[in-house]
Amino acid sequence: MNDLNTILFNIAQSLPGFLLAIVTHEAAHAWMANKFGDPTAKNAGRLTLNPAAHYDPWGTIFFPLLAAVTNFAMIGWARPVPIEVRNFKKIRSGIFWVSFAGPLSNLLLGTLSALVLAVIATKVSPDWGYYRISIRMLQYSVFINFILAFFNLIPLPPLDGSKMVSSFLKGQALYKYENFARYTPVIFLMVMALSFMGIHTLSYVLMPAQVIANYLMFTFVGLFGGIV
Repeated sequence: MNDLNTILFNIAQSLPGFLLAIVTHEAAHAWMANKFGDPTAKNAGRLTLNPAAHYDPWGTIFFPLLAAVTNFAMIGWARPVPIEVRNFKKIRSGIFWVSFAGPLSNLLLGTLSALVLAVIATKVSPDWGYYRISIRMLQYSVFINFILAFFNLIPLPPLDGSKMVSSFLKGQALYKYENFARYTPVIFLMVMALSFMGIHTLSYVLMPAQVIANYLMFTFVGLFGGIV
């Protein structure tokens, strides 16, 4: 257990990027669904960046706070937006792009965070009182957005990646793939069990996200004349 100052510091540096990442993810789903003719999420008040409209008690409060208390960066999820695919003008295209909108928004937000980080790192004096905390907050924002994007692109039901794959399937292939959802909780439990045993399987899966996040930050800093 960490002391209170450490816990509060973890929350302070992680909370802005965390909330913006998960809220933007769900708002992007809602926005794209509305573009394809389904106003369900919009009518439910989910086409907004207001965290209060998207929070999930476990994913937005309990789990992130638990991570902060145990010296991990805050990570979690927001409440999924309601989607009615029968309202889509083009069902298959709608399923693909509405599903992809969430991870895509995180990739864009992560890239923007890396760009802002590079500007501050190269154009703002380190003597500025908020210099270090701003850099730390933006670094976290870059990483959480890319990790969320890559995690949600994993083609396991009910993650966004699985819905993107299902939009290309038909008949028996689609039935078998969607039926695979029953095994997803078991797979995640196995991954968690392996993590407790020191075998960090998910870390290897998400390693490309961390590599790309680092590459973007170093590249943007270099473009602005900073030392890479």
